[in-house]
Amino acid sequence: MTSFVSHTTVDCHDAYELSEWWKRLLGYVDVEDDPNEPGHDECMILDPDSGHSILFIEVPDEELPAKRIHFDLRPRTGTRDEEVERVRGLGATEVGDQRGFWGPGTGWVVFADPEGNQFCILRSEAEAAAGVEAGVDAGPPPPAS
Repeated sequence: MTSFVSHTTVDCHDAYELSEWWKRLLGYVDVEDDPNEPGHDECMILDPDSGHSILFIEVPDEELPAKRIHFDLRPRTGTRDEEVERVRGLGATEVGDQRGFWGPGTGWVVFADPEGNQFCILRSEAEAAAGVEAGVDAGPPPPAS
């Protein structure tokens, strides 16, 4: 079992304005069926060629954290919880558990690598799709293929 980078996440104060700036710089676009609008606290942009996505997410901290950019990872196979156990076994340090953030079966777990770089383990694409179909899911969507 391994994970893949679902998207790169940038903590910020104004998700919409920052996502618009990066769209112009990189030539990225809004995610189809999920346009970014002023006031959104989460804005995802997408490279129309590679499918790489960047999620800009507002944080309430007056001062932004020193480590503002991190990877959000999805299991290639299996479940989020299985991947969480595998990552622990590789020596990652758990920083925060946000499972159940929006209700049962939702959320993620925050880890740090051996040098303190943070990353999140999200649910697999299959788990996320099942949650959406059940009306349970919220949060970052899987990237468009």
